[in-house]
Amino acid sequence: MDRTPHYDSYVKILEEELIPAMGCTEPIAIALAAAKARTALGTVPEQCRVEVSGNIIKNVKAVTVPNTGGLKGIEAAAAAGLAAGREDLELEVLSQVTPEDIDAMHRLLETCEIRVVPAGGDRIFYINVTVLAGEHSACCEIVDFHTNVTRIQKDETVLFQADANDKGGEEQTDRSVLSVKEIIEFADCLDVSDVAELLSRQVACNSAISAEGLKGGWGAEIGKTLREVYGDDVAVRAKAAAAAGADARMSGCEMPVVIVSGSGNQGMTASLPVIEYARDMGASEEELYRALAVANLVTIHQKTGIGRLSAFCGAVSAGCGAAAGIAYLRGGRYDVVAHTIANTLAICSGMICDGAKPSCAAKIASAIDAGLMGYHMYISGHQFVDGEGIIRKGVENTIGNVGRLARLGMRGTDEEILDIMVGR
Repeated sequence: MDRTPHYDSYVKILEEELIPAMGCTEPIAIALAAAKARTALGTVPEQCRVEVSGNIIKNVKAVTVPNTGGLKGIEAAAAAGLAAGREDLELEVLSQVTPEDIDAMHRLLETCEIRVVPAGGDRIFYINVTVLAGEHSACCEIVDFHTNVTRIQKDETVLFQADANDKGGEEQTDRSVLSVKEIIEFADCLDVSDVAELLSRQVACNSAISAEGLKGGWGAEIGKTLREVYGDDVAVRAKAAAAAGADARMSGCEMPVVIVSGSGNQGMTASLPVIEYARDMGASEEELYRALAVANLVTIHQKTGIGRLSAFCGAVSAGCGAAAGIAYLRGGRYDVVAHTIANTLAICSGMICDGAKPSCAAKIASAIDAGLMGYHMYISGHQFVDGEGIIRKGVENTIGNVGRLARLGMRGTDEEILDIMVGR
C-alpha cells in the first residue's frame, strides 16, 4: 500500500509525543526548571521563587512527587529538583534520586525559603524558577510545554535564550496535518518497524505501572475496585488497567510512563485499553501497534485544538482515542472510528479538569467507558447526529467544536476551578 501524504510527519509526531516521564509531568517540569536554575547558580540556594501559571498550580497542588518520600505540591517539586534533579534526564529528572538525596530535599525545605507566586499574563503553561544565594541569582523559564526551556540566566548574564513562541524542538512537526481519515490510512500502510521501538516501550512501561497499581495500596484503588466489583470482562479489564496506572502514578509511584500530549495519564488512557483488548483477542504485535498508532494519534489530534492544559479533562480525549484504537483493532475503519469518536464526545465532553490527584483514575475509567459505549452504539446501529448539542456532521467538525469549547468556552471555568482549589 502506498504511503499517506503525511506519513513521515505522522511518524515524527509519534516520536515527539511518546516519551518517558516519571511522575506527574507538571511537578516534574518544576523540578526540571529548579535543577537547571540550581546548576546555573552553582551553589546551594538560600531562597527560591517559583512563578507559575494557574494551570500549573492546579495540576501540582495535590499530587505526590515521586522519589521525595511522599511529599506533595509545588514547594516539594522545586526542592526535589534543587536537591537531586538530573537536568540532563528531562522528564525523568528525578529518576536517579538516592535516600541521601531525599534527606537533602527535606533539609532544603527547612533551610531554603521557597515562595510560590502566581504568574501574570495569559499563558496557560508557565514556569519560572529563580534561586538566590548571597549576592547571586539564577533562573530557568519553561513555557507552553514541559521541556520547552526558553531562558536560563545567572545574575545579568543570559546563558540560554529561545523565543518563547518557538516550540523548542519538541513540537516542530505541524499537528494540523492530522485528520481522522488520514490517521486510519496511516495505520493501514504503516511499516511497524518505523514505530516499533516507540510502541514497544509504551506497552512495556505503561503495562508495568498498571500491574503495580492493580496490586493495591495506591491512591483510591480505582483499578483494583473495578476488578473486584465488576468482574473479569475485557471491558472491565480495559478500564481497570488504565485506572490502576493512574492510581499508582498520582500517588508517587516511581515507575516511568510513556506520555501522550504531555500527560502520563493520557498516555496510559490511550494505550492500556487497546493493549488489554489485543491480549484478549490474541492479536499479533503488528495488529496491536497499528491500533496503538490510531489511539495515540486520535488523542493528539483532539488535544491539538484544546491545548496542553485546560479546564477540559484530558482523559476524555484519551478515552476517545482508546476507543478509536479498539474499534480499529476489531476491524473498524474510517466510518466506525469516526462515529465512535463523535458518539464518545457527545457523552462526556463536559468532564472538568480540577488538577492531578487520585480521582483522575476514576475519571479515566469513566472516559474509557464512554468510549466503549460510543463504539458499541455505532456497531449496534445507533449514533448521535448533526445538531444534537455540539455534534456536527463530519467528525472533524465535532472535534473542532470540542476544541473551541475547551480552549475558549471553558476559560472562565478554569479560573473558577482554580479559585475554588486555592480557597479564593
